[in-house]
Amino acid sequence: MILDVIVEDKKKRLKEQKKKISPEEMKALALDCERTSISFYDALAKEGLSIIGEFKKASPSMGQIRQTMELTDRIGEYNGSADAISCLTEEDHFSGNVDYFRQIREITPLPMIRKDFIIDPYQIYEAKVIGADCILLIAAILTDEQLKEYYQLADSLGMDVLMEVHDEEEMQRALKIKPRIIGVNNRNLRDFTISLENTKRLRPMVPEGTVFVSESGVTEDRHIAFLKECGVDALLIGGAFMLSEHPKELAQHWKNIYDGGSGNEQTLD
Repeated sequence: MILDVIVEDKKKRLKEQKKKISPEEMKALALDCERTSISFYDALAKEGLSIIGEFKKASPSMGQIRQTMELTDRIGEYNGSADAISCLTEEDHFSGNVDYFRQIREITPLPMIRKDFIIDPYQIYEAKVIGADCILLIAAILTDEQLKEYYQLADSLGMDVLMEVHDEEEMQRALKIKPRIIGVNNRNLRDFTISLENTKRLRPMVPEGTVFVSESGVTEDRHIAFLKECGVDALLIGGAFMLSEHPKELAQHWKNIYDGGSGNEQTLD
C-alpha cells in the first residue's frame, strides 16, 4: 500500500537527515528558538469558513503538479484570501522539502502547518526550527502512545496540532487526547480514493468546541454547500488551489458560497 511505502521512505530519509544534524542538535535548536508561534487554532476557530491553502509540488494522486504561478505570487494570493497555509515537506512522493517551508515563512504573516508524515520526535523539533505554527499528526501511521507523546511535545514547543483521522476507529483513538483541532481526510491514504461522505459520517463524533477541518476532495461549488451542511469550520484545499491561476478569487468565491452568497459557478477537474 502506498501509505506503507511513504512511511518506509520517510524512515530512510530520517536516517540520512540525522547524520547531517543529530537529534541532540535539532532538539537544542528547537529549545533555543525564540520565535513565538502564531495560533493556528485561532485562525480556524473564528466565525465563518476558514481556509487552509496548501502548497505542494506533487502528490501520488496527481503526479507532478503544473505550476500556474511563481511561489511568491501564489503565497501573495493566499495571504489575501486564506486563513492559514499548509506546506508539504515530504520529499519522495510530494516533491517537498523544508526549504520551501522556510521560503514561505519569510513571505507570509499567516500561521503555517508543516504537512508531513511525522513518525519521529526529530521532525517535531525540526518543525519548530523552520518556523511551523502547527504540525500534522496522522492517526493511521501512529500508535496511541505516539499520538499522545507527539501531541504533548508539539504543545510544549508552543505549536498547535492538526490531528488527522479517516474512519471511526481512528477518530475514537484521536479523541482520547482531546485535541483542539481534528481533521477528517476525505482521501483514503491507503488507496487514495476520495469521498466527502467521510466528513459527513464522522462529524457527529467531534465534540463541541473542537475545530473541525475537512481535508481533500474540494473541487466544485456544490462541495462547499455540502460541507457547510456537514458543519465544517475549515477546509484544507490543495489540488484545486495549485491548479488554479486565481486561487485568491477561488477562495473568496467559496467563502461567499459558505456565507450564503452566490456567484458564477466555478469548478475544477
